[in-house]
Amino acid sequence: MITIKDSVHDHIEVEGVAAALLDTPEVQRLRHIKQLGTVRLVYPSANHTRFEHSLGVYHLASQALSHLGIEGTLAERLRAAALLHDVGHGPYSHNIEALTFRHTGKYHDDVDELLARGEVGDVLRDHDLDPAAVAELVAGDGQYGQLVSGELDVDRMDYLVRDAHHTGVPYGTIDTERLVRELTFVDGELVLDEGNVQTAESLLLARALMNPTVYQHHVARISKAMLRRASERLLAEPDVTADQLRRMDDHDLLASLRMTASTTELARRLDRRDLYKRGLWVELDDVPEHVLTAPHEKIREFEQNVAEQTDVDPDEVIIDVPAEPSMKESSSRVMVNGDVRQLDHQSPLVGALRTAQRQQWRLGVYAPADAADRVGEATVDALGLDIEGSLVNYVRTGYRTTLDQFD
Repeated sequence: MITIKDSVHDHIEVEGVAAALLDTPEVQRLRHIKQLGTVRLVYPSANHTRFEHSLGVYHLASQALSHLGIEGTLAERLRAAALLHDVGHGPYSHNIEALTFRHTGKYHDDVDELLARGEVGDVLRDHDLDPAAVAELVAGDGQYGQLVSGELDVDRMDYLVRDAHHTGVPYGTIDTERLVRELTFVDGELVLDEGNVQTAESLLLARALMNPTVYQHHVARISKAMLRRASERLLAEPDVTADQLRRMDDHDLLASLRMTASTTELARRLDRRDLYKRGLWVELDDVPEHVLTAPHEKIREFEQNVAEQTDVDPDEVIIDVPAEPSMKESSSRVMVNGDVRQLDHQSPLVGALRTAQRQQWRLGVYAPADAADRVGEATVDALGLDIEGSLVNYVRTGYRTTLDQFD
């Protein structure tokens, strides 16, 4: 057994297959991938990694297994899946995942090949565990995969409290001990036991509050968009493939960006936090449907049209259209009066949070500071945005924003 001191869960005891997996190159690589990517440019202490998060997920999974009475080979499979659930992450966590997916068709939880070969595969087989079965759990498949990836998964429980701890914000605090203790299976579904509607709401509320404050903070979004643009340029070069990019860590990617002529300037900006500025920051209801559903190639056309109109390098115009708001946690199940009920059918809080989430959504347009205003103005026409009279120029920082930012 190995005992590790953790900043969130105190002491974590690692044993069995997890202890053997701990020093494999695939798991140790996670020490060099920041959990929150570019969010550290907003919150300087947000330097925690996927490695410590994986330990936290393993710890909560072990607690859940003990509570649920799951033992033997199934328990070892689940512990392995919990520790390995993030080994497929590329550099800067989710920041460039959409880019690599377009080239490879794989997300970070597509880990079949990664678990089947190398030292991880050897360790799993040495412990009589089928790598394919562990990979299915990582993907959230089957009844027990819900513990690793689902509406009430231990992954979510750990990252909320860990991200709140390391950013210093008070919004992600949840009672992980109670959440784990109240988990149960009913007809193959992972649910919270009787009397836990408020427990489920706390998970939903924590995520809803962390989203605008941390995950979708405008500086984090701008820097993430710049990192994506730089990574796109890198993949346009002949020396780096998308599969190679997926297996880099943060240091590998930044070094590659610094050493590649077409990405040197963006690397310099990210190094020095010399970021683009907002030209537009637009509410959901003001964005036409054809923009919300536009594929990546169409957004690039919009960017190129705006660049031509404003005499700006096309690579320096970024139109950032987030996915429409969703609230996966709202479909979590809770027992109420002996029935399994979906949280959004039971809690009036869900509707209010969905409304808030839609109101917080913003389309962003970013460009270098000296071009941001004119790029923003040109984008209004290029996208057909209906925002006449709703924009003001915030002269102290030079970005354009909607009036609600001054409330």
